[in-house]
Amino acid sequence: MECVAAVVIGAGVVGLACARALARRGIETVILERNDTFGSETSARNSEVIHAGLYYPTGSLKAALCVSGRQTLYGFCATHGVSHRRCGKLIVATSAAQEDRLVALQQQGRLNGVDDLRLLSAAEARTLEPALSCSAALLSASTGIVDSRALMLALLGEAERAGAWLALRSPLSSGAIETRGFILESGGSDGLRFASAMVINAAGLWAPEVAASLAGFPAALLPVSHHAKGNYYALSGCSPFSRLIYPLPENGGLGVHLTLDLGGQARFGPDVEWLPPPTPGQPIGSLDYRVDPTRAGAFAAEIRRYWPELPAAALAPAYAGIRPKIAGCSDPPGDFLIQGPAQHGIPGLINLFGIESPGLTASLAIADHVADIATERQTG
Repeated sequence: MECVAAVVIGAGVVGLACARALARRGIETVILERNDTFGSETSARNSEVIHAGLYYPTGSLKAALCVSGRQTLYGFCATHGVSHRRCGKLIVATSAAQEDRLVALQQQGRLNGVDDLRLLSAAEARTLEPALSCSAALLSASTGIVDSRALMLALLGEAERAGAWLALRSPLSSGAIETRGFILESGGSDGLRFASAMVINAAGLWAPEVAASLAGFPAALLPVSHHAKGNYYALSGCSPFSRLIYPLPENGGLGVHLTLDLGGQARFGPDVEWLPPPTPGQPIGSLDYRVDPTRAGAFAAEIRRYWPELPAAALAPAYAGIRPKIAGCSDPPGDFLIQGPAQHGIPGLINLFGIESPGLTASLAIADHVADIATERQTG
């Protein structure tokens, strides 16, 4: 049995950032990842957008960690050679009836500390993006895009240089909460067994199931898990836009928006497709990521609200991601739930539940927050 100070479960962008933060504080850290590579689930299946932080309720973890994380992320990318671009985005009202919602978004953003938001008339918006159709728009200059794979490579490299190590093909098979820590066993060919003083549950979609698998964890503190699929379509041909274009947000997501990759290729999505609730004992990794080609018609209708000139048959199925939500389709939007000893009374355990968007943007800030909670036990 290996004795380590901390085990991080899950090697997505947030898990890697947490491992880096712990290792840089001198905490011996192992990362357990069930797949044969890191970051192959939620972290690899998103829009790769660096969000400004305007959508979220003031005082929420999403608002605070997105705004601070965005600033930290831009700095990290600049100093570590991670490809990114601060391209900006336009949130658009497609009718006069929606314009009050743009004003409300600007006010919400300012309350959250996003101070570079500017309301534009239709003519001003078309000066920036001539192909755009709208009655007004909100310009978010600090929104950007990032190469998420390169970001995760940089985070893993720093974590390993600080002494952390990554165990691939090592799904958590069992765990127990002991008097002085945790006993964890991973499956896979290596059959690793650890005694650890800390466990950081960064398992994304499966974080509630991982917490439930720890013998001794109180079931009453497990959030209800909801999975919302987001489908993406790629645009054939050149993009007519140089910035990201977003409609007003909808229940469960931010609407079918146009994003760009660092090569300038445009893609649309995600939509919101609520999946049946995960069932007890459902195999981890049993989700269907295929994009249904018949959804293209609904996508095109939404896109033509702000880009009427979308060519016919210009959309091709690209990929899909699944959001790890802890609020259902009829619930108000959920916040991040970072559940530490103050919430569950178990020293050394930190559960990260509901880390959906803006989790990528907030990843470094989440990691610092987790490391602060983890080290309170050592210094407090």
